[in-house]
Amino acid sequence: MLYQTKNPHGGDVYGGEILLDYSANTNPLGTPEGVLNAIRSSLSQLHRYPDPYCRELVGAIAAFEDVPRQWILCGSGAAELIYSYCEAVGAKRAVELAPTFSEYSLALNRTGCQISRYNLSKENGFCLDGGFLRFLEQAEPEVVFLCNPNNPTGKTIEKDLMEQILNFCREKGIRLFVDECFADLSDREQSLKPKLEEYPNVFILKAFTKSYGMAGIRLGYCLSADPELLGRMAKTVQPWNVSTVAQAAGVAALKEREFIRRTRELIARERPWLKEKLEQLGFWVCDSEANYLLFQGPEDLHIRLKEKRIAIRNCDNYPGLGPGWYRIAVRGREENAVLMGTMYELLGKEPSWQKTL
Repeated sequence: MLYQTKNPHGGDVYGGEILLDYSANTNPLGTPEGVLNAIRSSLSQLHRYPDPYCRELVGAIAAFEDVPRQWILCGSGAAELIYSYCEAVGAKRAVELAPTFSEYSLALNRTGCQISRYNLSKENGFCLDGGFLRFLEQAEPEVVFLCNPNNPTGKTIEKDLMEQILNFCREKGIRLFVDECFADLSDREQSLKPKLEEYPNVFILKAFTKSYGMAGIRLGYCLSADPELLGRMAKTVQPWNVSTVAQAAGVAALKEREFIRRTRELIARERPWLKEKLEQLGFWVCDSEANYLLFQGPEDLHIRLKEKRIAIRNCDNYPGLGPGWYRIAVRGREENAVLMGTMYELLGKEPSWQKTL
């Protein structure tokens, strides 16, 4: 648990009376009923230790991802795998984007790694461009961290550019860590999974957290054609790190293909609506391809919304951003209307679609 340390993430709704949380990018449909039923059924096994090899879960992931079982390692959430990866690799120099998910740098700092950041720009829509390759040439990193789609921008990396990055890293002997935790809820499916055998330096991070609304379970997994690396990672955590409940929930979640299809349809419908309403308020909004939106607004907006018992993600702690930058999750129309209605009210404009809380 955190101890006398400020929480760097969203989703902390326990310290106040928050009724609506847009700060965490979890599935707007919640948790599938099939997962909840599996959790209930697993409760009778709590007197036993969990399977330290996650046998059934690994088998389910292997079938779902169509990869060999030995390419899979499960963890207590994606965050644990990030930390174990950084410890196992032990790199002295790393490159990441700015802005991007903060947990990479937090984990790298624990190992004493020097971090160089490639700054994405608002003027370029926070898109990664060819200048990144020149930056890598100069930085000479041992490992590169990419989030695809990126968090908090929601932008995916163009296929041709990703191919160039892949080839560059292989030629230079650089490890490539790619976080695909939001890929299942994004517009474009462009996973590097088919490249794993050809590029054993590539590591893919995935989680059940966002796609299946399982943030409270803490379950993630990674894919790599480097079993030696996965073995070193496994030695950094205790053997029962994935609970019985989490393993059962994960097996059930991978059967929920229709649930993911409905979620993607909802996101494709609701994200443009939210973007339009934010832009009508005069805010700059990033053209996201994921289930969240990054925008720039008044510097006290998150405080004023919290007074209305609504949480959004204040992004002022992201390198490359600052005060006035926010990220909101895409949710269902009723909740989205409440959020936007409250924003309009706070800024002296009359919403026409629904009353606020």
